[in-house]
Amino acid sequence: MRIFNSTDQLPEFSNTVFTQGTFDGVHLGHQKILKRLKDESIKAGGESVLLTFWPHPRLFLFPDDNQLKLLQTLDEKLEQLEKAGVDNVVVLPFTKEFSQMLPEDFIKDFLVNSLNVHTAIIGYDHRFGRNREGDINLLKSYESQFNYKVLEIGPEDINHITISSTKIRNSLLVGDVATANTYLGRPYSFSGKVVHGKKLGRTIGYPTANLEINHPNKLIPAIGVYAVQCKVDGQIFGGMMNIGNNPTVPGKDFSIEVNIFDFSADIYDKVVEIFVVAWLRDEKKFGNLEELALILQLDKKNALEKILHL
Repeated sequence: MRIFNSTDQLPEFSNTVFTQGTFDGVHLGHQKILKRLKDESIKAGGESVLLTFWPHPRLFLFPDDNQLKLLQTLDEKLEQLEKAGVDNVVVLPFTKEFSQMLPEDFIKDFLVNSLNVHTAIIGYDHRFGRNREGDINLLKSYESQFNYKVLEIGPEDINHITISSTKIRNSLLVGDVATANTYLGRPYSFSGKVVHGKKLGRTIGYPTANLEINHPNKLIPAIGVYAVQCKVDGQIFGGMMNIGNNPTVPGKDFSIEVNIFDFSADIYDKVVEIFVVAWLRDEKKFGNLEELALILQLDKKNALEKILHL
């Protein structure tokens, strides 16, 4: 898959099949659209091109809104788009200049002149250009002049995509991992750098990797204990994760800690990818570390069962 970060970088395309969107999560609803994109590009004997924006347009439109939480970083999104078989992704910043582009110019300069579009797959309610003046009807009005065709993504599919994205976010925020993973079609994941913590876990037989998340808009699941899989240096290990304040240990701030099963290597400053398999329990305060160790033993047993049946 080729990735372009500027319209100036674009090569000469032939028989391009195009779609556009944020595709946050690249969940099952998105994957249905991406399959259609791939099938149409094969039918046209051309290439698929997907236009997306980074940072998210909402960050440009509402710079003081700190509530936006995304299911994916750009790298995570690109990885899933490649798995879905997209040939080319154009990643553009959503700028004031772009937001002021006349919809007719977007069609002529970008779709026709830059992409040589053969087919555009667009949502029935998609808006583009200055003041969101462009729509699918405008695109269709130029079909004969520029010799392309427009395929509409209908209300049923668009609604499913919208519902899925919202459902995934809301589910993760309350710890409903099962629903989120069902809509995603895979375990929800995030990555973090391993940093130094208080190292108390090792004193009770459950050493943890403390993760630092460097993407402020990345959605982190609800406080609680989870069964997870951990990708370290390309290898997958089972594990259990605590998200929260670890109330049994005085003076602990919010943290994300992972106990990686059957693992003892030094991984400080390395990036670990976490796949959230299942919710285990709420975070609780225990009377002492010995009581916590007994609960962690049960957590590990439950986590291994969840991972085994993944």
